[in-house]
Amino acid sequence: MAEQYRWNAEEYARNSAGQFQWALELMGKLALAGDEQILDIGCGDGKVTAELARRVPRGGVLGVDSSKDMIRKARAAFPSGISFMVMDASALAFENRFDVIFSNAALHWVKDHGALLRGVTQSLKPGGRLLFQMGGKGNGEEVFSVASDVIREDAWRQYFLRFQFPWAFFGPRDYEALLGQSGLVSRRVDLIPRDMKHKGREGLLGWLRTTWMPYTECLPADLRERFLAEVADRYIAAHPVTRQGEVVVRMARLEVEAERAGPR
Repeated sequence: MAEQYRWNAEEYARNSAGQFQWALELMGKLALAGDEQILDIGCGDGKVTAELARRVPRGGVLGVDSSKDMIRKARAAFPSGISFMVMDASALAFENRFDVIFSNAALHWVKDHGALLRGVTQSLKPGGRLLFQMGGKGNGEEVFSVASDVIREDAWRQYFLRFQFPWAFFGPRDYEALLGQSGLVSRRVDLIPRDMKHKGREGLLGWLRTTWMPYTECLPADLRERFLAEVADRYIAAHPVTRQGEVVVRMARLEVEAERAGPR
């Protein structure tokens, strides 16, 4: 999760309603007492971290993200009462500090989940717990399949000769093994099908523009919009806009609950 790609925090804020809704649903499962110390990994523009802080009036929340642009926006939007820090999720630098570690829609950007989970274990207090949701096995397969077809075509192939799929989408069995290797006690690891709904073609393009830097950064700047439009149009041709004016992308979310062994 090091800052390999340049995130546009303003673009993300405009096009992350789906991720925010998922975060609200996920944090509802935390059953917080209100005095916890929480780490939010992959905090983005800070709005999820701010909502967590609202739920722990006697506690505290720290949001970390590898993107300097995201952290700048988070600090500007929430200037007091919440802390934000630039930090790579694979190199967490805390010890026995947090009651809860939370992450939503971020950790599929991390390749080395062994390093991530070792850092999580070290950062949790004994008896502390984690709740993560991230892209899981099969996430967005249909739209990624369209992109794979596009980048193999003559017009685009030359730009993607060194392209490597950047996301890590685990299944439950693989992630259970990683938790055990990291000294964490698994409570549940579930693969949950979810639909991400975008407001028509422009909504789909907004999501692609915001999160598909691994593709767009392979291209000259003047070709990026054309590439995304081609992916969007081909996807919509196969998955037409619904009567409600939505473009639906089928996702798969890996939801993980675990804790660090030891008394609270």
